[in-house]
Formats: sequence, structure tokens, C-alpha cells
Amino acid sequence: MRSAAALTGLTTVTLALLPITGAAAKTTTPGTAAAVSSCTTPSASARTASAGVHKRDKNDVSPAQAAALDRELKSILARRPSIQATTPHQVPVYFHVIRAGKGKKGDISRKRIDQQIAVMNKAYGGSKTGFSFVLKGRDWTTNTKWFNAPDTYEKTLKTKLRKGGAGTLNIYSGALSDGLLGWATFPWQYKSKPAMDGVVIHYATIPGGSITHYNLGQSATHETGHWLGLYHTFEGGCQKPGDYVDDTPYESEPAYKCPTGKDSCTAPGKDPIHNFMDYSYDTCMTQFTAGQGVRMQQEWTAYRG
Repeated sequence: MRSAAALTGLTTVTLALLPITGAAAKTTTPGTAAAVSSCTTPSASARTASAGVHKRDKNDVSPAQAAALDRELKSILARRPSIQATTPHQVPVYFHVIRAGKGKKGDISRKRIDQQIAVMNKAYGGSKTGFSFVLKGRDWTTNTKWFNAPDTYEKTLKTKLRKGGAGTLNIYSGALSDGLLGWATFPWQYKSKPAMDGVVIHYATIPGGSITHYNLGQSATHETGHWLGLYHTFEGGCQKPGDYVDDTPYESEPAYKCPTGKDSCTAPGKDPIHNFMDYSYDTCMTQFTAGQGVRMQQEWTAYRG
């Protein structure tokens, strides 16, 4: 956990894995090269430093940890009832705006928060995942230290602001550094670090924000996917088991911008550049797969239900 220094100027205003199988299952072509990515956000490079390109997040899971977590998930699910792919789950959401001041940087209106929730509902509902989101409360906190360095003060601000239990989504907005658009905790982390649970996003990714190509609200959609247990589509690269979802084609590296036709692995299927768990522009992101829906249901049953 991160430590935090003494705070000043605080003002808060409150208003109320089982493997997926099916016709589109992944297959591995013998001799396919191993990928370097394992749900790890690439470091700043010529690619991410180029104009208009951002890193989505910093959600890192090593191959060994991913394998151990998959075994744990199977063990838990073996003791639970069978899971339906589209079991309805209405997730309560608390949205925490961290800002430099009223009318200053980071000050997000009620309307734009409502638009963000609508974007998420369209993404998860349109893909028939079974998940929907209902806004239970919003609050605005004026604190320049928190706003400018939410990673440094993450433990402190979350401990102060977080509401609800394992099945409640808390979203925090602030000014993220290093080109990051957000990050999230995974479902299995809740048991050991419940106060840290939630999603952090750059305030300028909210619908109507100022980050070109990333201001339609899909950063929150992407990070909520992690919160529900999904890895990046390029997890594990071209090697089995990839992202632990069989109907997302293998992908050796993140997709930036909207590279139509990109095919970075010799296994069947082009790279899933339109998937919400890739790194494409917001306009390029349009879908979750049926397998991702099942995995989110599994993770919810095991850790959040």
C-alpha cells in the first residue's frame, strides 16, 4: 500500500475463471512467438509518446500470478452453483470528483457524471454482459495534492471517500500523470485491501473532456472491466492462455489509435482492436465478447457476489 503525507486544504461536498469454450475458441499455432505483455501497461516508448496516443492504465499481472489466480477461481467456482452468462447484476456506483477547486481543473458537473454512467450502461448492456450501473451518489472534494497526484495519495483519499462493499463500484477522478488514463483494482484484491477497491480515471476522459480521442468515457468502461475481473486482450500475447478468454483472438501487443486489419499473431483471428479491453481510441471501442461476459460473471460470483 502507498503511504500519504499530511493533507491540507481538504473540502468535501457530499450528495447523497473457468476457461471459456465455444465455436470461436482460441487455438494456438505451433511455433508462435511468446509475447512480452502480461496485462502489463507498456512503458513510455516511441509508440506511446507519439502525438495523440495514451496508455490506458497500469494494471499489471505476471503470468505466474495469472495462472495461480485462475486455479483459485476454478476452485471457488467448483463449490458454487452454475453461472448463467447474462445473469443481471445492477451495480451501485459512487462517483468521487477530486478537483483543484470549484470551477477549476477537474470540476466535473452532475450532467457529465450522468453521461459517464450512461456510456458504461450502453457498453455493458449492448454487449449483453448482464451488468448495469446505477448512480447512488456523487461527491466533490477540493484538494490540490490529491487532484495532482492521486497515485501518491490513493490510500488516503480512498480511505476517506469510499462507500459500500465488494459489490459497490467507486470511481475516482483526478489529474493522472505519465500519460495514464486510469487504473483499477481486480476483484480478488478486495478481501485483503477493501479500502483500496475501485476505479481511478483521468478527469479529462469523462464525456466532453479535453483529451482528444479519449474523451468519450470509455476509459471508465475499460477500467470497470478490470474491476470485474478482465485482463487486457493482449495479456499473454500470442501464447496460450492469453487473456483467459477463448473468444478474444490472440494479440501480441496493444492496439493504439484504430489499426483496422491489425494481425500480430499467427493464430486465427485478427487483433481485437474494437474490444473495450484493448488500448484503441474511444471511437474504436465497441464490444465485449460473450466469453468476457461469462468471465465477468464468474469473477463476480467468486469475489463480489
